[in-house]
Amino acid sequence: MLVSDFDFTLPEELIALHPVEPRDSARLLLVDPTRGLSDKHVPDLVNLLRAGDVLVVNDTRVLPAELKGVRLRGDTRANVSFNLHKRDDAHTWRAFARPAKKLQLLDQLELGNGAGDVLRARVAGKGDTGEVTLEFELGGAALDEAIKAQGAMPLPPYIGAKRDLTERDKTDYQTVYAAEDGAVAAPTAGLHFTQSLLERIQERGVTIERVTLHVGAGTFLPMKVDKTEDHVMHSEWGEIDAATVERINAAREAGGRVVAVGTTSLRLLESASRATGKLAPFSGDTDIFITPGFKFATVDMLMTNFHLPKSTLFMLVSAFAGFETMKAAYAHAIADGYRFYSYGDSSLLIRAE
Repeated sequence: MLVSDFDFTLPEELIALHPVEPRDSARLLLVDPTRGLSDKHVPDLVNLLRAGDVLVVNDTRVLPAELKGVRLRGDTRANVSFNLHKRDDAHTWRAFARPAKKLQLLDQLELGNGAGDVLRARVAGKGDTGEVTLEFELGGAALDEAIKAQGAMPLPPYIGAKRDLTERDKTDYQTVYAAEDGAVAAPTAGLHFTQSLLERIQERGVTIERVTLHVGAGTFLPMKVDKTEDHVMHSEWGEIDAATVERINAAREAGGRVVAVGTTSLRLLESASRATGKLAPFSGDTDIFITPGFKFATVDMLMTNFHLPKSTLFMLVSAFAGFETMKAAYAHAIADGYRFYSYGDSSLLIRAE
């Protein structure tokens, strides 16, 4: 398909710059390919789900992965900044650099916010589109703690370009069940949940299962090809353990539906189902690219926010609920003033048969 097929006009005023308060009061558009569209709110999930269903959430925790500092080369110094987007090993991260043209291999870097010791690294590799590989002096858990101390929350570019980071973003841009450090972007569908709502869903008889997919900044990269089949998808690391797989499969076999919270949970579940057509344990990178025509094996329903025009995520939801269905759903959302993107409203999609 053509990337242009997934374009639409979005009024700028519908891009949410802050979340609603409380976070579970956002609107929810129910998208049923056979029954049409229904305007709801996130707390209506309690009645839209049923006993025996499985709600699958992504428990990755967002690192404050925006680092600013200076490049050292001889006696010269230049200001630089980086958005970390994927860990390669204990000492090494891939990052998008600004300005990348100021950097050369083996350049020394001092990064930090002025509080505590600086974080030292060097440029160990350069790639395309402003990507570099940073090798840090610290490694493992010590590096994670240093990044937390010296970094800033990496708000999406469509928010960060319009306002400054605030203290509230440290909690607003993190799910209430975040546990595993490693993401540099939030699994934003999960931002709508409060502990109270999760408890009410469990009281309904719905099981909540956790998986981990460390969301990378590549999710924000624009597509630079004309045809979807020419796009090279970024990879992200994810894991589903055997015990979780066993519980999800048992629930499905008993008639329960698998409800993925966010495209990240869905991508991981479907990656772990590709080998045999049935969910299996998974640990490693996935670069799964889901477009119309994809055959879903595990996920029955998807809760997700409203995505960018011509994005891989809008392609994914079009594959899940149907291309024409999602075009109509987005037209309805725009006409009715739904709030878009990371801090915006949500939708609940039923898979097209």
